[in-house]
Amino acid sequence: MNESQIDGGVIRKLWIGDTNAYRDHLLRLDPESRRNRFGGGVSDEFIHRYVEVSRGLESVLHGFFVAGALRGVAELRPLGTVFAHEAEAAFSIETPWQSLGLGGVLLERTLLAARNRGIKLLHMACLADNRRMQQLALKFDAELTFDFGSVVGEVTAPHPTPLSLMREMIADSHGFATAMLDVQSRLLRAV
Repeated sequence: MNESQIDGGVIRKLWIGDTNAYRDHLLRLDPESRRNRFGGGVSDEFIHRYVEVSRGLESVLHGFFVAGALRGVAELRPLGTVFAHEAEAAFSIETPWQSLGLGGVLLERTLLAARNRGIKLLHMACLADNRRMQQLALKFDAELTFDFGSVVGEVTAPHPTPLSLMREMIADSHGFATAMLDVQSRLLRAV
């Protein structure tokens, strides 16, 4: 499976201009996917506030776009200071794109971003009945612990290398070019 393309979609880093697409993606999640993403039911108002706050943090987000629409997101959010050594990873994928291997590809991108930022420990929390997330965590050798109706998976990231830094730089360059072509295409269609 091509790392950057799955079923006609493209995976790339989200930029500040993708904030509305991110919000719209979270709002489109069905109740079960929304519950799995946030660990419980949340309102549309909560999502609006969440997106406003999350874009101001040191988060790294990778998204899966199909025909210009954001359909899946992986978030890497450092825990603590600017030079944190621990982070949280969270995933949201709209129902039609679940079970296609997208979570694994997004997790690979998240692990690469964590590695290159000096993150040593990546926490992935999910509800106890979220089997997809648990299977994804186990696929990447996470240690799972069960705690009060939830599961926490921890993955250790290796140290960054020149090759890992170059892999992220190339993926970001490709993603930025794709985003610019998408904007240009939408502007031309509007004329």
